[in-house]
Amino acid sequence: MADEKLQKVLARAGLGSRREIEGWIRAGRVRVDGGVAALGDRVTGTEHITVDGRRVPREQLAGLRRKVLMYHKPVGEVTSRQDPEGRPTVFAQLPRLGQGRWINVGRLDLNTLGLLLFTNDGELANRLMHPQWQLEREYACRLYGDPPQATIDQLLAGVDLDDGPARFERVEAVGGTGENVWYHVVVREGRQREVRRLWESQGVTVSRLIRVRYGPVHLPSDLARGRYRFLGQDEIAALCQAVDLDPSAG
Repeated sequence: MADEKLQKVLARAGLGSRREIEGWIRAGRVRVDGGVAALGDRVTGTEHITVDGRRVPREQLAGLRRKVLMYHKPVGEVTSRQDPEGRPTVFAQLPRLGQGRWINVGRLDLNTLGLLLFTNDGELANRLMHPQWQLEREYACRLYGDPPQATIDQLLAGVDLDDGPARFERVEAVGGTGENVWYHVVVREGRQREVRRLWESQGVTVSRLIRVRYGPVHLPSDLARGRYRFLGQDEIAALCQAVDLDPSAG
């Protein structure tokens, strides 16, 4: 039986994203056949593997049936499993899984709404978020005032933010006047508040921000805020193909 990296096997089993599991391994939370695991360990899935002392069933290590759902996040929900301030979390709205757990593909801040993807496949989640794949994220932005073309040109050329250079891939005006001007923008990264910070770097205030697309998946107009929908197999296959992952392996 072929061996694979430990974090890849655990991610495919739905325990978390590969990056998250690498942190668990570094922290000594994962054991293989009684010994503390190390980054670089390879397994076949037949081993006795535990996380925080709890054994991962072998049938789970063999891989879960891949599931992906889209969720229309409303304003006011946090993209974390628990919130120390007691604010509502997106995970409270999702259906239960028999095995594994839902892994969010990126985040949206408290005041941003729109499309969030969740999957039980940690390897798929890792690839969808990883900068290597440069997946497009499209946002609808409501602005205070209509920015001049020079501002748009600057944001397309790139600006220096406090965490490095950033830019919009595309900017399209879609209507409105005065304090209700709408633009669609595209970025290829998932940096925190990147879209808002790009506009703010040019003195433009965003009054509403909605993610309407992630890679090949669009937010449907009939999916109400606070509701979810499972992706069909063709939609899941398109996501997998976008990040060079075998759609049949899961």
